[in-house]
Amino acid sequence: MEIRILKNSTDILPDPLPSSFHELSLIHQLRPIRDNIDYDNATAIVDRLALMPTRTQDQEDYLETLSELISKYDDQHHFLNTDPITPVESLKYLMTHNQITTLDLCNLLKEDTSIIRDILSGKQELKKEHIRILSEKFKVSPSLFF
Repeated sequence: MEIRILKNSTDILPDPLPSSFHELSLIHQLRPIRDNIDYDNATAIVDRLALMPTRTQDQEDYLETLSELISKYDDQHHFLNTDPITPVESLKYLMTHNQITTLDLCNLLKEDTSIIRDILSGKQELKKEHIRILSEKFKVSPSLFF
C-alpha cells in the first residue's frame, strides 16, 4: 500500500484507509490543527473513518484522538452564539425559511397588517392563539415563542 502525506485539502485519501495507527499517522500526523487546510484534511479522515461499518482498534484510537484535535480547534475558532433567541427572532427565521411574507402571516393569524408589523418589531407580543397557530403551522414547540 502506498502511503501519501496529505498536504492540502485537495489531496485524495487512499481507499481503503490504512488499518494501523502508524499508517494512518503517516497520512495525517496527529498534531494541533493550525489552519483551514489542516482542519479540512482532519475532518475528511474523520468522516471516512466514522462511516466505516467496522474499524480496527487502531482506527478507533486514531479516530478518537483526531476527533479531540478537531473539537479543540472548533472550540477556539468556530464560536457558536448561545445567546437565547427571542420569540420574534424565531418567528422571522421561520418566515424566511418557509418563504412566508408579512401578508401571509396576516392571513394566517387573521390580524391586521399594523398588528403584525408591531409583533415583528417587538412592540407587541404574540397572543396565545397566535402561538398555537404558529406552532401547528411550522410544526415546532409553542415554547419557541415564549
